[in-house]
Amino acid sequence: MRALVARRVLRGAVAAVLAGLPVALLALLVREKFRPLISFDDNAIRAATDVTRAHPGLLRTLLVVQEVMQPRYVYAVAFLVAFLVWRAGTWRMRAVWAAVTMLVGWNLAFLAKLVVQRARPVVSDPVSHAPGYSFPSGHAFNAAFALLMLLILTWPILRERSRALRLGLVAGASLVVVVTCLDRVFLGVHFPSDVVGGVILALAMAGASWAGYRGPRQVAEQVAHAVPTERS
Repeated sequence: MRALVARRVLRGAVAAVLAGLPVALLALLVREKFRPLISFDDNAIRAATDVTRAHPGLLRTLLVVQEVMQPRYVYAVAFLVAFLVWRAGTWRMRAVWAAVTMLVGWNLAFLAKLVVQRARPVVSDPVSHAPGYSFPSGHAFNAAFALLMLLILTWPILRERSRALRLGLVAGASLVVVVTCLDRVFLGVHFPSDVVGGVILALAMAGASWAGYRGPRQVAEQVAHAVPTERS
């Protein structure tokens, strides 16, 4: 049993390193102030906030999205779903894995901000404010991470439903992530590279944890058949 756990932890660690390389590269470019990236980010923020400033209705909508997608609300829903799956009894180990992964990922993303220490965008006439560091975007990361983890967690249940429902939920989750990312940029509280970094980090953490939990063979089967199986 210990050997099995050790192999899973090792698989997860290796997957985390490999999957995290794109985020690490992007973080390095941010820290070193790579001129083309910084220039693109600055121009995008100015253009986006100009649009928001010119449309008060859009600003009100963006502020609502910002509040609704606060991490405390996102994870309150995510942990509730994990608890309900655990309580149902069939997928208890899967529910525990998902809850622990979300808890660890939430904190690791916060630590990433402390490592990179990128300042928030500065515009002459800001439309919103946010505390803390900028890279990666917490809203973007947590939305992508929590929704992806919930899809993985509930997929064995969803596969018993219609294909249209599964595709609808995947599309809906993707739309929520995209809207959250756009919200951060059009409010001028995150650069585009911040939200991209947040989403990539979420995919990397979820993928690495799943690789450790299920193993590379099961991950390959999931990609090939788009249907994860539960054997733990």
